[in-house]
Amino acid sequence: MLVHQLLEASARRSPDSTFLIAAGEAHTFAAIDAGSSRIATGLQSGGIRKGERIALVMPNSVELVESLFGVLKAGGVFVTLSPDTNADRLAYVLADCKVSAVIASSALRPIVEPAVRWAPSVALTVWDGQAAADRDVTLQDFLASPAAGFDPPGGIDVDLAGIIYTSGSTGIPKGVMLTHQNLCASAWSIATYLENTADDVVACILPMSYGYGLQQVLVGALVGYAVLIEHSFAFPLDVMARISRHGVTGLPGVPSLFSTILQIPQIADLDLSSIRYLTNAAAELPVAHIPRLQAVFDRARIFCMYGLTECTRAAYLDPARLADKPGSVGKAIPNIEAYVVTSEGRRAAPGEVGELVVRGSSVMLGYWGKPRETAAVLRPGDIPEDRLLHTGDQFKTDADWFLYFVGRTDDVFKTRGEKVAPKEIEGVIYEMESVAEVVVIGVPHEIDGHAVKAIVVPRPGAALDERAVRLHCRARLPSHLVPRFVELRTALPRTESGKIRKTGLV
Repeated sequence: MLVHQLLEASARRSPDSTFLIAAGEAHTFAAIDAGSSRIATGLQSGGIRKGERIALVMPNSVELVESLFGVLKAGGVFVTLSPDTNADRLAYVLADCKVSAVIASSALRPIVEPAVRWAPSVALTVWDGQAAADRDVTLQDFLASPAAGFDPPGGIDVDLAGIIYTSGSTGIPKGVMLTHQNLCASAWSIATYLENTADDVVACILPMSYGYGLQQVLVGALVGYAVLIEHSFAFPLDVMARISRHGVTGLPGVPSLFSTILQIPQIADLDLSSIRYLTNAAAELPVAHIPRLQAVFDRARIFCMYGLTECTRAAYLDPARLADKPGSVGKAIPNIEAYVVTSEGRRAAPGEVGELVVRGSSVMLGYWGKPRETAAVLRPGDIPEDRLLHTGDQFKTDADWFLYFVGRTDDVFKTRGEKVAPKEIEGVIYEMESVAEVVVIGVPHEIDGHAVKAIVVPRPGAALDERAVRLHCRARLPSHLVPRFVELRTALPRTESGKIRKTGLV
């Protein structure tokens, strides 16, 4: 099956069922299907042909969903980009994958227009508002057409469907190439272990420009559930009130989002009893957050997951095992194999730290235009011609083969000759009620080689000082893991995908 056929199938099966909820308005599967077909017609009329890349530079919205499916129906390849991007990064992406058209929010003209001028491959610009130049058109022009008459370009599931650029927090952004098979396989697997049904209402707060946010919509198209679309989490109480009002059953998030929820004083006044599950990915959910979240969402199951753009999702922990497997991300999701290998390439024994590798139908095709980088992470496996995704993340397993994230290979450093995995220290600091967020890094030190530094964001109104953090760690950690330096900040820098940006903190 192709990605856009997920939407078409749900529109045939349940045309009048709600697919998207945005700004208090409900949009049916039939309406979104028809709108995406009109956009496909407009793109083909504008000269877009099969395999050409179309950049989508928009916030979460109905228009973004219609445009994404419209691009696929026209035979194009979507390139989703965060509305928080800057002109330099956008220009780089447009040139890197030779984008033929851009569909963008009119509010982003100051960023999009200069980037388009620097990208000679762009022949068509489509705005969600008023056109700015003679060659520009608008989505409204497409959607106002009396009938959709696009020419289905054909295709098979191994064709390229989308390119999602990594956050680039440690270097030049890389375009992760995902086929129709990759995205459909991930959607099926996620829907399977979350036990999604057409009765679900799932909140999409995370940006659709990244895989985690995008999958909420793709799973909805597959299963037939409704998606509550939010632009951002800038006003968390308002978002949570809408989640309550619309009877949301699934709330996907990241640690920073859940940390913010736990800091909302009025959260106890909202009826959140409709929520049956929370999911966490992008970064590990601190173990200390789990009982606090369970107190707020007392009817919800919490799924701790692990994934990366290169395969969308790889592992999840059955919520029933939260108590006896604290800190674990569980085992591989359906139709995926994930295991730990040593530096010598053999499978690691329980307790032995190594790199997590992943194989399965959701593993990416490769990095756009970067064969060397692709070969570095997609390597031969035990089966001839098989390719394993080497994640670059350090893991270990317990005696039951449950997976535990140790840290990014790049994050591990040595102090006093001992290896330090920042995650262990961060987990201890998160136990402090007064801590909202923390990141641990190694900073150059003339005696220790590297010294442990903790950068801590206190909860609003909390009394916290550097000495309290060090005393807490000294009572729970070996001496070489106790932070030599503690810095208090009001916020931590983040990538466009919401991850903490460690580059520059040193």
